[in-house]
Amino acid sequence: MTENRNPFQPLFQTVESFYIANFVRKVSHSSPTEKPPLTFPPPSKLNAGSPVTTTHLLVKKPVAPVTKEELGRATWTFLHTLAAQYPERPTRQQKKDVKQLMSILSRMYPCNECADHFKEVLRANPVQAGSHEEFSQWLCHVHNVINRSLGKVAFPCERVDARWGKLECEQRACDLQGTTMNHTEF
Repeated sequence: MTENRNPFQPLFQTVESFYIANFVRKVSHSSPTEKPPLTFPPPSKLNAGSPVTTTHLLVKKPVAPVTKEELGRATWTFLHTLAAQYPERPTRQQKKDVKQLMSILSRMYPCNECADHFKEVLRANPVQAGSHEEFSQWLCHVHNVINRSLGKVAFPCERVDARWGKLECEQRACDLQGTTMNHTEF
């Protein structure tokens, strides 16, 4: 394993693979000389520890704009993957960071209607991040609150670890790296 390897690279590769598998569409070009737009590199072009260059960005499949539903699915994939990596005994900083992340999402989410709804859900269901189990279960509960409001089926939260288990990474390279800081406990 390379010393300078980004510990989040496996997470990025997973999200990127999901993105490519679910969102890249084939679009016929009106002109044979028309060049396809730039997209993410395919996972086969990514080597652990190697930087992504502009030559990796040239692929043959153009991408359509992301829909609200696709953005939602990608966001939930990211959040549940984060929760799966969340430590059993998080540092104060990790607890603070995850609560801050949820707060930021409720303010900066690209869909204003979704962000406002998430703010309401957070007010009624404050972030619980005292352990991996607590955060994973809280996130599943919140996801189900939102799913029910959209008329979707709830996910059985007792199966959250089976669905969103830890990423398989060499030498725990995917583990969250928190710092111990003397912040007041939330």
